[in-house]
Amino acid sequence: MLVDSHCHLDMLDLAPFGGHIEGVLASAAQNEVGHFLCVSINMEDFPAMLRIAEAHASVVASVGLHPNERGGHEPTVEELVGLSRHPKIVAIGETGLDYFRSEGDLEWQRERFRRHIAAARRCGKPLIIHSRDAREDTLAILEQEGAGEVGGVMHCFTGDWAMAQAAMALNFHISFSGIVTFRTATELQEVALKMPLERMLVETDCPYLAPVPHRGRPNQPAYVRHTAEFVAALRGEPFETIAVATTENYRRLFEPGLST
Repeated sequence: MLVDSHCHLDMLDLAPFGGHIEGVLASAAQNEVGHFLCVSINMEDFPAMLRIAEAHASVVASVGLHPNERGGHEPTVEELVGLSRHPKIVAIGETGLDYFRSEGDLEWQRERFRRHIAAARRCGKPLIIHSRDAREDTLAILEQEGAGEVGGVMHCFTGDWAMAQAAMALNFHISFSGIVTFRTATELQEVALKMPLERMLVETDCPYLAPVPHRGRPNQPAYVRHTAEFVAALRGEPFETIAVATTENYRRLFEPGLST
């Protein structure tokens, strides 16, 4: 069984699936994807996202505010900790820094990031980190704020091997999305080739970043299989090796009670 360790089920167009999330999950099951971490990006959509997790045994969720989100409710550390007590919440995030989409004085983004780390440490749950064009600040804040105490995952990783090593030294896993299958992603493919098996996860980040051979189309959890198969072929390992390892890594990090 594969786990889609980062998806946005509440953002999918359900029309191709008969208008129901069950169609999405059934398509995933046909591709041996049987568990899903649905990731929060803002507080306004959090209740609806959480209802999906509550309604399906195979779906869990996180709580957090994406670094690019502006104009909505800004949760305090106390609010995040309180929401994290829900039995379906397994992580804090996604959080981090994104200097690609945001401009100007971004101290607000760094302060938000620090609050999420504080919440994770207080509730003892791992972090889901988004980092884009912000390598040095992301790593520095993780270290300064003691994020290694809870660890987590560098989601949709696009950095180089040096960044991957630095993140792993801070107790973080590296998650590969469909980007690793892109022909131009040679630096990222080098990371996938060098990655210790026990620190690797796979994800879709759906509805975005569909892997080859579906690149350019809406992504869905079923397609995480393509990413896992690509990484396996790249490393010269059986698909089953990647599937078992990434599922076990997910279980150990996010859900110690999850059966593999």
